Amino acid sequence: MSKYKVIKVGKIIDGNGSTPIDNGVIVIEDNKLLKVGTEKDIKIDQYKNHELIDLGSEVSAMPGMMDCHIHLCMYNNLTFKNYRVAQWEITPELQQMYMLFHAQLCLDRGMTTLRDLGLMSNRGLLTAQSTAVKTSIENNILSGPRLITGAFTVGTGSHLDLINPRGSLRNPKATADGPDEMRKLARLNLLEGADWLKTCASGGGGTDKEEPTVRNHTQEELDTVCDEAHALHAYCSIHCFTPDAHRMALKAGADTIEHMVFHDQDSLEKLVESQVPVTPTLSHRTDHAIEIRREIGTPSFTLEKMKRIQPDCFKTFQAFYKAGVKIAMGTDMGFEPDIGSNADELKIYVDLGMKPMDAIMTITKNAAEALHIDNELGTLDEGKLADVVLVKGNPAENVEVLGKRENILMVLKEGKICVDRTNGKDVKPFPTDYREWKMMD
Repeated sequence: MSKYKVIKVGKIIDGNGSTPIDNGVIVIEDNKLLKVGTEKDIKIDQYKNHELIDLGSEVSAMPGMMDCHIHLCMYNNLTFKNYRVAQWEITPELQQMYMLFHAQLCLDRGMTTLRDLGLMSNRGLLTAQSTAVKTSIENNILSGPRLITGAFTVGTGSHLDLINPRGSLRNPKATADGPDEMRKLARLNLLEGADWLKTCASGGGGTDKEEPTVRNHTQEELDTVCDEAHALHAYCSIHCFTPDAHRMALKAGADTIEHMVFHDQDSLEKLVESQVPVTPTLSHRTDHAIEIRREIGTPSFTLEKMKRIQPDCFKTFQAFYKAGVKIAMGTDMGFEPDIGSNADELKIYVDLGMKPMDAIMTITKNAAEALHIDNELGTLDEGKLADVVLVKGNPAENVEVLGKRENILMVLKEGKICVDRTNGKDVKPFPTDYREWKMMD
């Protein structure tokens, strides 16, 4: 026998960019959306023994939110005091537990789907650990958001290799050089369960003294990684800071392009024409993020580089949005900012000129399309999985309400209530009181 939940709210923001539905009603049958409309049009009495969730006129319903670029295995400032110490003292097995906890902190704030794009530790890649966390959530063993796992597939001395200090010991199996080695590493990552491969076309911002404008891989190496992903029905994302990197990534067949930093008119036009989704990752670029990095021990030369490229990041976002580049929300959250505060990324977009409803689409519909899961998620359309966030306020007018934990009143993932802060309840995905856990040294 089907089980029904009926949700009544002041507004429904369906994720399609359309005008919010006033006096909205959502009917969930088991794990899917059965009806979405107005209280006038949907007769709820026909759904026998339904569970009624009526949160009043000041609450909005919207699709479960998604972050397309996050690093859950990193040593986030919400749980680690100094990431440079943690790099040496934390085992992959323990960091796997922190990955789960970090994912749960995101679900607690309305993020029902996350694409984790991997980590390079001094023990090697954590592909197997990430896949295990994903599988434990899929099998309902542990609570957490839906995870799509990525794995670094990069060369010696590349940007992602330099996440670890130059002088650290390295696992030789974690990087590859030349097309044949890259193909082997890609196959190993996919064998261990990765859904996406992550590689680099350029340097980056948050590492050592490497300049963002350096080239990381040859065109042939990038082509190989994308080809291998697609051959095995997986996907490839490519880290790009420069116009040349954009051109290389598009030629290779990247499924998403990561970051907005530098551009030229030609690369902009090619991105618009291709409609390959780009993740801005601006939470990682703010003064707030730079200050957090200072507090948790980041070297001064990295902080100076992050500050130096900051204006270009914001200008590129504005140019991309105005031109019609397809934007899918991604934060690059790892070392900073506070894990779970992913939706604060939208405020940055709006402050830079994006319309609030367009910003909401980056975290819902556009994100689902970028991740190739839009047939089941991303919008509140009948027949899709019932990932629903109930938030105090109206995000279509003020996206800032999505960034405050206390405003996320309820989160449903496939029809199951994972978070409930209504009527004095404290249902959440993790067992401790919020911020009552011990910080790791």
